[in-house]
Amino acid sequence: MTTLLYDGSFDGLFTAIFEVFEYRYKDVEIFNRENFQQENMFAEIHEVTTQQEKSERVLNKLEQNIGKSGIHQLLQVFLSEDQEMEKLVLSAVKQSIKHPEENILQNFANEDILKISKICKSVSRERHRMTAFVRFEKLEDHVYFAKIDPDFNVLPLIRKHFKDRYADQKWMIYDLQRHYGLFYDLENCEFFYPDEKLDLNQYQQKFHEEEKKYQTLWQSYFTKTNIKERKNTKLHIQHVPKRYWKYLTEKW
Repeated sequence: MTTLLYDGSFDGLFTAIFEVFEYRYKDVEIFNRENFQQENMFAEIHEVTTQQEKSERVLNKLEQNIGKSGIHQLLQVFLSEDQEMEKLVLSAVKQSIKHPEENILQNFANEDILKISKICKSVSRERHRMTAFVRFEKLEDHVYFAKIDPDFNVLPLIRKHFKDRYADQKWMIYDLQRHYGLFYDLENCEFFYPDEKLDLNQYQQKFHEEEKKYQTLWQSYFTKTNIKERKNTKLHIQHVPKRYWKYLTEKW
């Protein structure tokens, strides 16, 4: 068994996959270097250095076989952080190389492809919910700030949506679980990686005075317009699952 260790990046994973073919490894597994715990003392360890050229060669070949939509599906699998993510992506690439005339991602009779399809549906659903339930709060410096805690690493997937929708204001979205975010300054929309985790208590002290008033006003409106006799908690949870309530001002 040969174990390839990469840096956890998308390009790093596809560099590792390139080297599987380059060195003709047969019995092989790929792991994120940070998460790897060696169990097989006889396994051969191969350290992968991320090279964009190698990654692009694999992706360009895949695009010819499965199209840009197929590449997007593999990106979703990567962002799912599933424990078998590397295995599934490698399996898809191997099948695509073996059957270049087919879009192997449509072969649901294959167990790995079926699991890829299920993961993509879950990630797409989470992406949609993040665009629906994100709530921005105005800070003292007039930047609109939102915090999220999604099941999957969907921040790269919602980047374009928010950049297009809120192009006239500065905003930030921060992933509480993965400790990184997006910042849009009216021109560029870039990822940022703070050295320290977000301090929620300190963050709330930086609310703009208008924000505090709007939150109070919205909570009051929500309470006043709620008709107790027509309350249907079961239906409400179907449309707005409880795990998203922490984003909603009216639920505080």
